[in-house]
Amino acid sequence: MDCLEIKRLFDKAEAFKQKSRYKDSLLLFGKALRGYSSLGDLQGVLECLLSIGDVHRMIGNFDLAEKSYSDAASAARQTGDRVALADAATNIGLSLRGKGDWKNALAALKKGLAFYEKENDRQAVAFALWAIGGTLRIKGDIPGAIGAYKDSLKIFRKLRLKQSGGYCLCGLGGAHRVAGLFPESLAYYREANRVFSELGDRFGTAYSYCGTGNAERMLGEYQKALSNFNRASAIYRRIGDRVSYSYTLWSMGTAHKMLGNYEKARYYFRTARGLFKKTKDPRGLIYCRLGLGELALLEGKKARAAIYIDESVRQAADYGFKVERCHAEMLQSYLDGKLRTGCYNRLGIKLTFDRAPFNIP
Repeated sequence: MDCLEIKRLFDKAEAFKQKSRYKDSLLLFGKALRGYSSLGDLQGVLECLLSIGDVHRMIGNFDLAEKSYSDAASAARQTGDRVALADAATNIGLSLRGKGDWKNALAALKKGLAFYEKENDRQAVAFALWAIGGTLRIKGDIPGAIGAYKDSLKIFRKLRLKQSGGYCLCGLGGAHRVAGLFPESLAYYREANRVFSELGDRFGTAYSYCGTGNAERMLGEYQKALSNFNRASAIYRRIGDRVSYSYTLWSMGTAHKMLGNYEKARYYFRTARGLFKKTKDPRGLIYCRLGLGELALLEGKKARAAIYIDESVRQAADYGFKVERCHAEMLQSYLDGKLRTGCYNRLGIKLTFDRAPFNIP
C-alpha cells in the first residue's frame, strides 16, 4: 500500500469510530498501523496508536488501551511531538481510571491539564477538565466533580463543540444524581439526549438514555426508567460497549429490586458482575456485591448478606471510593440494626435512607 491508500484506511477507520462502529474501526486502524509501520512513517504510527487506544478505552478494554497509549507515548518521544505525548499520557490516565486507579489517573490528568493550559489549547483544556470531573466523581469528591464539569462545559460551549458539551451534560447529570439532586440530574440528561439525538451520536444517545433512566429511578418512576434502560442497552449491545452496558444492567437490577422483583434483580446484578470482571472494574463489582447483598438481606439471609456487604466495605476502602464506601457502611449499619447515614453529609451529598430496599443512586 502507498501512503495515500493508508491515509484512506485511517480516515475510514476514524469515520467508523465516530459512528460507534468500534469493531470495524479497530480492523481498519490495525491495517493502517501495519501500513504506516512498513513505510517507516512514525507520525502515522503515532496517530493510529492513539486512535486504537481510544476505541479500546470506549469498549472497556482498558489494559489494551493503556498499552496502545504507552506505545503512542514512545512514538511521540521519538518524533519529539510534545502535544501527542501529553495526549497519550492523558489517555493513559483515563484508562487507569477505568480500572479504578483514580489516584494515578488524577495525577496524570492534572499534569495534562497544566500542559494544555501552558499551550493555551482550549479544547484540550476542556477535555482534561471533563476527564478530571469524572475522576473526582469516582474518588467521591462530588462538589469538585460538578465544578470541573461546569468549567469544561463553559469552554466547549464557547468553542461551539456541541458533542463534547453533551458529554459534560451527562457528567453533570451523573454527579447531580449522586449528590441527591435528582430533578437537576434529569434536566441535564434530557438536554444531553436532545444534543446527541440531533447529532446522531449513538454512544452519546445511549449514555443519555441510561442517565435519564437513572434520574427517573431516583424519582420513583421505575417503569419509565426501565424503558430508558432498555433503549440504552439495545444501543450498547449493538456497538459493543461493555462498560456502559454493565452499569445499565446494574441500574436495571436496582430498579427491579425497588419493585420487589428479586429474581430479575439478581439476574441483572449477576450478569453485570460477569461483565465487570471482564473489564476489571472494581467499582462496578462493588455495586453488584451491594445489590446481591441487599437482596440476601431482603430475603432474610443475613449471614450471606454480611459476606457481600463486608467485602464491599473492604474493597471500597482499599480503592479509596468514598461514595461506594458510604453505601457499603450504610448497608452494614442497617444489617447491624442501627441505620447510619452521616457519611453522606460529610461528602456534601443529600441522600436520605430509612429502610430497605435502598434506592442507591
